[in-house]
Amino acid sequence: MTSSDQPHAWKIVVHGGAGILERDVIGADQEREIRAALANALEVGSDILTAGGSALDAVEAAVKKLEDNAHFNAGRGSVFTYQGTTELDAAIMEGRERRSGAVAGATATRNPVSLARAVMEKSPHVMLSGGGADQFSRDQGLEQAGPEWFSTPARRQALDDMLSNRDGWFDVDMKYGTVGAVALDTGGHVAAATSTGGITGKRWGRIGDSPIIGAGTYADDRAGAVSATGSGEYFIREAAAHEICARVRMLGQTAKAASDAVIAEVGELGGTGGFIFVSRSGEAGWSFNSAGMYRGKASADGMVVQIFGDE
Repeated sequence: MTSSDQPHAWKIVVHGGAGILERDVIGADQEREIRAALANALEVGSDILTAGGSALDAVEAAVKKLEDNAHFNAGRGSVFTYQGTTELDAAIMEGRERRSGAVAGATATRNPVSLARAVMEKSPHVMLSGGGADQFSRDQGLEQAGPEWFSTPARRQALDDMLSNRDGWFDVDMKYGTVGAVALDTGGHVAAATSTGGITGKRWGRIGDSPIIGAGTYADDRAGAVSATGSGEYFIREAAAHEICARVRMLGQTAKAASDAVIAEVGELGGTGGFIFVSRSGEAGWSFNSAGMYRGKASADGMVVQIFGDE
């Protein structure tokens, strides 16, 4: 057996968003529920990887768990647009051939990350949007959900608060609840997935970085996998997820050093948020410039779940 045939040590990292996440903002009950949800997503992904499954399957499964949890701004917990509707964005990418799929402005798929994967595997395209994405979802037989599934009291209140602030555009509390996962499997392959409802009060069909390959989501076996969360316009301008992988691949930086450098550049542009990453060598972690970030990682050595910046 050659060194390249040796099994790799699997890793998985998840995030549930970044922003003004401080102890005096998040209550004890909410903190406990969020930590449990992150741990559950890690467990689902870990089970797949432990059994020799693919990084692609692991990140999809982990993100689906987070999409189904109303604490996070993705799937069921998605925020409302200015018009009081939900528009869901997601992307998924595998690192071996850099195949990818994405959707923007989907409205009726229970798990948008699975719709993104269907775009990757069942269509000749990379990204579908709006009504076309919804039609493709129905054509593929994916589980549909009505507006009542996505409508939660907390998200409705957030929209009402924003609309009452005539000086605000959107997301006045700077809580970017995007969810994501990255993984390295025992075959040495990486994958990334990201899903979001966007930002409270978004208008005019706004699309952020999450479904844009190279901005909020990227995977390349030559470097690693990245999923971002934060102020998407700045991550798009930085081509942030690809920039991290490019620094690893072409400059020889560690994934942590590359992520730190890119979040610093995002900050210089005026953006806040963070990344999770896993490298082809098994380095796994995160970088963020916000007060906190819902995050966790797991490997055969155990699991860590964190929220606040001082953890």
